[in-house]
Amino acid sequence: MLTHNSNNPSGKLKFPTSIDLHKLLVAMVKPNNYWYYEVSKTAPQYALRYLSSAWKRCFSKVSGQPRFKKKGRDDSFTLDGSISVGFNQIKLPRIGWIKTYEILPDNINPKSVTISRTSNRWFVSFKEERECQITEKPVDVVGVDLGIKTLATLSTGEVFDGAKSYRKLESKLSRLQYRAQA
Repeated sequence: MLTHNSNNPSGKLKFPTSIDLHKLLVAMVKPNNYWYYEVSKTAPQYALRYLSSAWKRCFSKVSGQPRFKKKGRDDSFTLDGSISVGFNQIKLPRIGWIKTYEILPDNINPKSVTISRTSNRWFVSFKEERECQITEKPVDVVGVDLGIKTLATLSTGEVFDGAKSYRKLESKLSRLQYRAQA
């Protein structure tokens, strides 16, 4: 892909795939940076996959240009490989066992794990394969009527009541309005 653009300048430009980008990254980074061997190889591979798919969405006019992911804001990385889940800990490749505050589900074999940071807290999310479960539906199509007295009424006769928060807080609102006038 990378040589296609230089060999065919008048031809249609091809954007390099994530595999081409990874080969280029390895050729440029590994000889100069020894630390590259200390981290899991899947983290940069997933980052390049996400970059490649973002550019494909951009070129097909589905979304805009991808923005640079700034360090310290919405940090996340994805790993796969030999991932083990214990009672309240998870074993990640090259990192080792990490203790979690929540109890993790039993008998889970995750395909990949995404670790993200939001508001200086770290979160772990799993991706696992499951078989589809087909559920029987009593009715194929249901009509919905949005109303004033009730939130929604279905054609099957089921009625969903609204929150009615105004009626619950009406006396409090009256008291606060009275105090605001004084």
